[in-house]
Amino acid sequence: MGGDEQTLVEILEEHIPIDFSKYINYVSAPQAGAIATFSGTTRDTFDGKDVVELRYEAYVPMALKCVKTICSSARSSWNLHSMAVAHRLGPVPVGETSVFIAVSSVHRADALDACKYVIDEVKASVPIWKKEVYSNGEVWKENSEFLERRLFGNDDDGSCSVKEVEVHRHERKKGCCGAKVKVIIDESGNDDEKRCFVKDVEVNRI
Repeated sequence: MGGDEQTLVEILEEHIPIDFSKYINYVSAPQAGAIATFSGTTRDTFDGKDVVELRYEAYVPMALKCVKTICSSARSSWNLHSMAVAHRLGPVPVGETSVFIAVSSVHRADALDACKYVIDEVKASVPIWKKEVYSNGEVWKENSEFLERRLFGNDDDGSCSVKEVEVHRHERKKGCCGAKVKVIIDESGNDDEKRCFVKDVEVNRI
């Protein structure tokens, strides 16, 4: 089973929660013996700082194109039935879900591997940007997957290239979005130094 008719990709407007049952029902089928899901949820702390909420922005047309390209790549590598990917925009408070992925297949290994591949590629190459809002400031954050992709080269040409997949071996390839980092911290000091520090912390966490 292949093709866009069994793939649902949605970028949700602000204040629209993700309906898990909608996407699970979409990928459900009598011939699918497995459904793998991933739910990305806002946690309450990061590096000892209290997180109030996450805020997401996106270049929506390109984000949709990138996610569909990722899903097509997954289909070419695993035997999948249906796929659904949803990502929220705007504020996402602690405990709420910002991204949800559901993948169905005949056998569990395909669904599990494809689900992991999709979320890793979404984080690495889709033009969706995250701001972490703390009790004492806010920071635009680059995902560790995106920073890793940049370390291995990114032409930053606006295309939607995704990582090529082989069974048991994933090769790194350029992503499709550029950097977006902003630091606003209620502390004294040089903003440029803090910006470099935030990037270094993220690289070291890979």
